[in-house]
Amino acid sequence: MSRYAISDIHGCNKTFRYLVQEVIKLKPQDELFLLGDYIDRGPDTKGVLDFILELQEQQYQVTTLMGNHEDMMLQALEGPEYLHHWFLNGGNQALDSFGLDDIRDIPEKYWRFLHQLDFYVELEDYLLVHAGFDFESPNPFQNEKAMLWIRDFKVIDTYTKGKTIIHGHTPIPVFEIEDAVADPTSEVIDIDGGCVFKMRMGHLTALNLDTRQLHAVRNMD
Repeated sequence: MSRYAISDIHGCNKTFRYLVQEVIKLKPQDELFLLGDYIDRGPDTKGVLDFILELQEQQYQVTTLMGNHEDMMLQALEGPEYLHHWFLNGGNQALDSFGLDDIRDIPEKYWRFLHQLDFYVELEDYLLVHAGFDFESPNPFQNEKAMLWIRDFKVIDTYTKGKTIIHGHTPIPVFEIEDAVADPTSEVIDIDGGCVFKMRMGHLTALNLDTRQLHAVRNMD
């Protein structure tokens, strides 16, 4: 059994499927942790969500976390201002992937998926989250806004207890991810290779949490 973490797929369905099926060759006994931002900006949000749901239906062990883009999509139902904000952040590409003009016409199963997303998961050796934690706030593990949006944060051992934080949200070049993974003293590892930003970064990565091997593929979408 192996454990893998992937973050910030952003509608890059071909790349995501290739990474899971051909590179890490996910098995039903493996554990796959997805750290949010499955949607928006890229060409096939629906395809990404369908693949995740397909894996779960086939009894693969897939744990899904909330990203800020999923949160924006949920808020987009609340009114025109929120819908506009979502569109400014790539929501229009997501809606296009469903072949729809109205967000309210997106089938219920996708909304159920979004509503059940967790904000973080704690393992014996890792803390997994979309963006990070605000350890200077009174309740960092209840600070949902920070877990979705924070960029820079200071680690406080009282909370982490020596566990390494794995997150996405902030896209960085793949060599920076490799450097952090290779450093045994890293307290925080950002695995967002900026897949959707093809010209600047353009990698989707999967980190093996057991061996610390990093798998990176270039955007294929």
